[in-house]
Amino acid sequence: MTTPPADLAELASLSARIGADPMLIQAAGGNTSVKDGGVMWIKASGTLLADAEARDIFVACDLPAMRASLEKGEARADQPMEFALAQDGLRPSIETSLHAVFDQRIVLHAHCVHTLAHAIQADPVEAIGDKLAGFNWGVTPYAKPGANLARQVRDLVRQGCDVIVLGNHGVIVAADTVSAAGDLLLGIAEALRLEARPRRAASPSDLPEGWVAGPASLSAVACDPALLGMATGGSLYPDHVIFCGVGAMACDTPPVGDSPPFVLIPGKGAVMRADATAGAWALAQCLGDVLTRVPESAVLNYLSMAENGELLDWDAEKYRQALNG
Repeated sequence: MTTPPADLAELASLSARIGADPMLIQAAGGNTSVKDGGVMWIKASGTLLADAEARDIFVACDLPAMRASLEKGEARADQPMEFALAQDGLRPSIETSLHAVFDQRIVLHAHCVHTLAHAIQADPVEAIGDKLAGFNWGVTPYAKPGANLARQVRDLVRQGCDVIVLGNHGVIVAADTVSAAGDLLLGIAEALRLEARPRRAASPSDLPEGWVAGPASLSAVACDPALLGMATGGSLYPDHVIFCGVGAMACDTPPVGDSPPFVLIPGKGAVMRADATAGAWALAQCLGDVLTRVPESAVLNYLSMAENGELLDWDAEKYRQALNG
């Protein structure tokens, strides 16, 4: 049996705090890890960071083997379960390889709303400008989460970066202590902070059976023509695709029959299916929180149909979604 490191409890406490903040983490998104010699403990796929103190969510992995597989370009580098040190029913995060490329003990990966508002733009570096002056940071273009993205991150890590903004995805930070990593993540979120534009009050009424009013931030998007256009332009980050489907639908009335978890009613607001999962609600709110912080003049980078497809057909993501209703 692999003995957990002394600071795993401290990491669990931090994980629970950031996992409970929808401006940093939504649903089963994000992950945290700690390295202890040749073992890396990482959040299990499909678990919630918010639950980190209430249940065991960390899985021990063979760190040298994962790193070697990544360096060799082996296909199994995209199969984190291959590196689990115990077969206890929990699967290591699908982003285990992202954490493995850092030398620092502690790695935190978040889907920070303020970061996403920059990372979904066509030129994230230009959007960020000098906001991260003083940090050792870099940006990767969008890539499907997994080994290919990990190799991009590795290249920046070797240049001395301990903060990586992941295009159309989020942010990952690394430090040698839990407190330093937490401070670094919160420092990035604060440096990239964008105030949401004033919201027009909206709450669709007289909804047909099976539909309820959606999150206020997403209703604000439905009532702003520029933001509505951004929302319906396509998918902006992986977890939206996983929990809400491709892009966003706008229509004058909620559809009958098969439909996505939410729809946008122009000028009136957002509505959710009454049976929408907690994950769909979290990502619907996230879309509103992100887009209400994006400048009207921003040019966004959308995932291609092929990129959408590889997420929807990905067994690892189907597993994660199944665990979250």
